Amino acid sequence: MIKILKYFAQALLIYILFIIGRLLGINLSRKLFSFLFLKLGRFFKSTKIIEKNLDQFSTNLPKVEKEKIITNMWKNYGMTFIEYIFLDFFHKDNPLIKIDGKENLEEILIKKKPVIFVSGHFANFELMSMIIAKHNIQLATIYRPLNNFFLNPFMEYLRTKYICKNQIKKGINGVREAINFLKKNHSIALMIDQRVSEGEKINFFNKPALTTTLPAQLSLKYNLNVVPVFIQRRNNTFVIEFYKNIKASDYKDKINITKKLNNVIEKMITKNPSQWIWTHNRWKL
Repeated sequence: MIKILKYFAQALLIYILFIIGRLLGINLSRKLFSFLFLKLGRFFKSTKIIEKNLDQFSTNLPKVEKEKIITNMWKNYGMTFIEYIFLDFFHKDNPLIKIDGKENLEEILIKKKPVIFVSGHFANFELMSMIIAKHNIQLATIYRPLNNFFLNPFMEYLRTKYICKNQIKKGINGVREAINFLKKNHSIALMIDQRVSEGEKINFFNKPALTTTLPAQLSLKYNLNVVPVFIQRRNNTFVIEFYKNIKASDYKDKINITKKLNNVIEKMITKNPSQWIWTHNRWKL
């Protein structure tokens, strides 16, 4: 009963904040919620985990630089939160979204063969699947449902309507569903930067971290290429970069492919550490 009341209160607060955000408009909302998350975020997420993660990222990171990364992370976190209620705005032909590596995206359309899109929780990470789907690539996206059952249905509605109509819940059944979509010539998109309890211990910034091997397994079994995608927020615009294909045939097994993908994510984080979400306990074993 306590958990139900807690979830209800959380959902009610978030719905109220979404309404406020919608009334204020996207530009003012971004400013307000980046400020709120910067001031209040540390009360809800462990500062120790964030600092421990940053120490793993770089043992020689100056304190000033560390604080700069944390500050900008919270600002980005706040903007990403309120942008959920503006997904319809992004879904339109939006000049605020720029694409790099567009030729890599168009190559997939020309070949008409599914691929595995992978990324991490950078900037507004939901835009990856939205942009892929808008380019007429048949797509299914793997996502993790929210624990809050008062809020999750609304988030699923937003994702289905504005991001990608084919949403796959993370888990064993989700893997089967992903395989069925692949057989129907759909590409699969998923985030690979967070800890998964059923993952393999593979180095991430030189320390073992439980990592999903699903992209590697699917690419090997069905001879599919893997396409990394990097998203950066630049003021009020986004740059979404589609990397060149990683070919499964170039690697011996799922471990080697996953090592390669971890290395790609590491380089993305290093390129712009302020826009990765450092609150996740990535190295918990």
